Amino acid sequence: MSDTLLLTLPIVLPVIGAGISILVGRSRAAQRVIGLTVLSTVLVSAVALLVRVDSEGTIATQAGGWRAPMGITLVADRFSAMMLVVGALMLLAVLVYAIGQPGAERGHVGFQSVYLIMAAGVSASFLTGDLFNLFVAFEMMLTASYVLLTLGGGKAQVRSGMTYVVISLLASSLFITALALLYAATGTVNMSDLADRIGELPPALQSTLAVLLLAVFGIKAALFPLFFWLPDSYPTAPSAVTAVFAGLLTKVGVYAIIRTQTLLFDEAARPDTLMLVMAGTTMLIGILGAIAQDDVKRILSFNIVSHIGYMVMGLALFTLAGLAAAIFYVVHHIVAKTTLFLTGGLIEHTGGSSRLSRLGEMVRTAPTVAVLFLVPALSLAGIPPLSGFVPKVGLVDAGLAVDQHVIVAISLVVSVLTLFSLMKIWTGAFWAPATEAPVERPVQGPGLGGPVLMVLPTAVLLVVGLAIAAWAGPLYDLSLRAAADLLDPATYHAAVRP
Repeated sequence: MSDTLLLTLPIVLPVIGAGISILVGRSRAAQRVIGLTVLSTVLVSAVALLVRVDSEGTIATQAGGWRAPMGITLVADRFSAMMLVVGALMLLAVLVYAIGQPGAERGHVGFQSVYLIMAAGVSASFLTGDLFNLFVAFEMMLTASYVLLTLGGGKAQVRSGMTYVVISLLASSLFITALALLYAATGTVNMSDLADRIGELPPALQSTLAVLLLAVFGIKAALFPLFFWLPDSYPTAPSAVTAVFAGLLTKVGVYAIIRTQTLLFDEAARPDTLMLVMAGTTMLIGILGAIAQDDVKRILSFNIVSHIGYMVMGLALFTLAGLAAAIFYVVHHIVAKTTLFLTGGLIEHTGGSSRLSRLGEMVRTAPTVAVLFLVPALSLAGIPPLSGFVPKVGLVDAGLAVDQHVIVAISLVVSVLTLFSLMKIWTGAFWAPATEAPVERPVQGPGLGGPVLMVLPTAVLLVVGLAIAAWAGPLYDLSLRAAADLLDPATYHAAVRP
C-alpha cells in the first residue's frame, strides 16, 4: 500500500461504512457485515502502517496536495501507529461483543453507523498533524459518544450522559479558545510548524499555552482535578459502550497530552512539576474512590482515573525510560481495562446486577467469567508475570533514576490498593454469598456465563493481554523506539515538511 492509502484508510473507510450502514438500515445483518468488515480492514491497515513506520520511519501525506503548513496533514510515527493498532483491535472486539449482547446494538438501528463515526474520530485523532483537525476528530468522537452513552436509556442514563455532554462541551470550548490563542500568537496550527514558532514566543506565554493544552486534554483523559465527570457517566451506559469508552477514549486524551507536550514545548516551558503533582494525586484519588464503591462498574470506573496517573507520571519524567514505560502502560491498560469492562458486562448479564451486594458465589455458576475477570485484574495490579508488571517496573526504575522518590512511593502504594479494590469484586461477586436478594436471570450460552459473541471477544482480549506479557521484550523495545521519536522529533518534522 502507498503511504497516502495507509494514512487515509483508517479515517475514510469508517465514514464511508457509516453512510452505507444508514442506507441499509432496514437490514441489521447487512449493517453488522459492514461494521465488522470495515473495522477488520482498518485493523489490517493499521498493522501494515505500524510495520511500515517501524522499518522506514515517520511518514506523512498532505491532503489535496497542499504543502504543510497550509493543508491538512496526516502523519504517523511509531507512537501513533501503535495507538492506531490497539485502538482498531479494541473497536473490533467491542463491536463483536455488542452484537452478541442483548440490548444496545440489537435494539437501535443507528448503533452501527454512530459506532463507525466514533471509530473514524479515533483514527483521525491519532493520525492528524495539526491541532484544528485534532479538534475536529475529537468532535467526531464526542458527537458519536453522546448518542452511544444515552442510547435506549432511561432517565438515570440520560441524566448521567448529560454530565458527560456538558463537561465535553466545556472542554471543546476551552480547546477552540486555546486554538485561537495559538493561532493569534504563531499564525499556524500545524503541529510541526508550531514546534518552531512557539519557541519564538516569550517564556511566560509558552508556559501558559502548555498548561492550557494540558487542561484541555486533561479533561478528556480524566486527569485530576478534571476527572469528576467519568465515574458518574460510564457506569450507566451499556457494557459494550462503557468498555470502548473506558479502554480507549480516555487514552486518546492521554495521547494528545503526550503528543503536544513533547512536540510543541521545550524543557523550560513544560509544566513537569505540575504534571507530577497531578499524576500522583490522580492515582490516589482514583484508587480511594474505587475502594469506597460497592458496584462493579463504579469500581472499574474509578480505577480508570487512578491509572491515568501512571501514564502521566511517565510523561512528566521526560526521560527515555519514563516515556517508554508510559507508552507500554497505555497499550497494556487499553487491553486490560477493555477486557475488565467486557467481563463486568458478563457479570451483570449473568448475575442480573452489577452491585456486589446482589452478587455472590458466581464462581460456581459462571467459572469462565471468573477466569476472564481474574487475569486482567491481576495484570492491572501489576502482578508478575502479567503485562502490567513490566511498565510499572519501568516507571519505578525511571522515577528512581531521576530521584523522584515521592511519586515512585505513591505508585507502589496505589498498585497495592488497586489489587485490593479489584479483589473486592473477586470475592464479592465470585466467592462470598450475596447480602441482598439476588436478581434472578438465567445464564445464556453453553456453560460460558453468557452468549458466545459476548464471551469470545472477551477471551480474545484476555489472550492479547497474555501475548503482551509473553512478548514484553520486543514490545518494550518498540516502546523505546517510539519514545526516542517523541524526544527527538527530527524525523517527524522531516516527514511533514521535507
